[in-house]
Amino acid sequence: MSATGWIRERFAGPTPRPLPGTSGTWPRTALALPFIGMALIVLLDYLSGTRVTVEPALTAVPALAAVVGRRTWYPLVIGVCTEAAAFLMAFRSDTLDQSVHAASVIAILLAGTIGWVSATLRLRQERALADAQLVASIARRVLLRPVPERVGSVRAAVHYEAAAAHARIGGDLYEVVNTRHGVRAVIGDVRGKGLGAVETAAAVLGAFREAAHQEPALDRVAGWLAVSLDRALHENDHPGVEEEFVTLALIGVRPDGTAEIVNCGHPSPLLLRDARVRPLELAETVPPLGVLDPADVRPPVHRVPLRGGDRVLLFTDGMIEARDRSGTFYPLAERFPRCADGRPADVLQRLHEDVVRHVGRQLGDDAAMLLLQYDPPPTATPHLPQQAGVLTNH
Repeated sequence: MSATGWIRERFAGPTPRPLPGTSGTWPRTALALPFIGMALIVLLDYLSGTRVTVEPALTAVPALAAVVGRRTWYPLVIGVCTEAAAFLMAFRSDTLDQSVHAASVIAILLAGTIGWVSATLRLRQERALADAQLVASIARRVLLRPVPERVGSVRAAVHYEAAAAHARIGGDLYEVVNTRHGVRAVIGDVRGKGLGAVETAAAVLGAFREAAHQEPALDRVAGWLAVSLDRALHENDHPGVEEEFVTLALIGVRPDGTAEIVNCGHPSPLLLRDARVRPLELAETVPPLGVLDPADVRPPVHRVPLRGGDRVLLFTDGMIEARDRSGTFYPLAERFPRCADGRPADVLQRLHEDVVRHVGRQLGDDAAMLLLQYDPPPTATPHLPQQAGVLTNH
């Protein structure tokens, strides 16, 4: 196995095998199209008699070979066969000494050569794109680690779609960790796109993975992230860094079943209980991180008791700002219960398919969803406050 293949297997998973009977993006049967086209032109020339020649139409055959071929030599082989067909047609119609035959021979030669060059360049670009996708997949796996199906007392799933079809990574961030303070999760959205947004997301995630274990209070975790983000923004020098900020929502599920929520300018999470959705809209929030001085970031902590089977959906604005052709925003709160059957991963997959159907095309912004289902082990006996389902301020 080559080094690239080993890296792909190790970090990005096994390379998908092509479906039987396919080669690249074209089925293997498509390789017969140039021969079929050549045969049809020869047949048409035979049926038309000797008064009209369709020999110039053979020029299209090498060009077609360059489109469907997956090897650089294929247009050249088709070009040689096409030249033979051209001489056969000219011999039959007695036009070997006429200018139309000479022009057809030269045109076929040029088409075959151009097809070879274009096929070579296309394959080089495809290899470069494949290498870039491999690097992006590895970077995404390192930055946005896979979320286990069970983390402590919750079942979790995540779905992420980058706005750039081949980028596989963007400015959205998420993480779920199990700490001695309970399960803690974050979802955020970095203003902007490109490598600058990825650098900022990496700084926030690195800080969260450390602070979530060290800080017992969730508001102090947010303060830690604000300090780390401020330092990262001052160290980075990419364009637009002075206008960069991060919206994020933090949630912690304590061992007693109480969910703690901190919101820094992010869309409110959705709580699904008994097939009914309730936005966890907090009475008091703070601006996104990066707007205020880190010393002024003191977000309130809001608490809501959870029951077994409760699901909390956290998401970025790429979901709720997705619009169809008429400009209607995707009604996430309305569609969430309709897709809520099954495992958390299945729920998110159905939501993603639903929003794509709503938009009718690829999403124009990064979109991330994180679903947490409270499902304590049978041995756990969480204590629920008397006023279940009521938000309380810290």
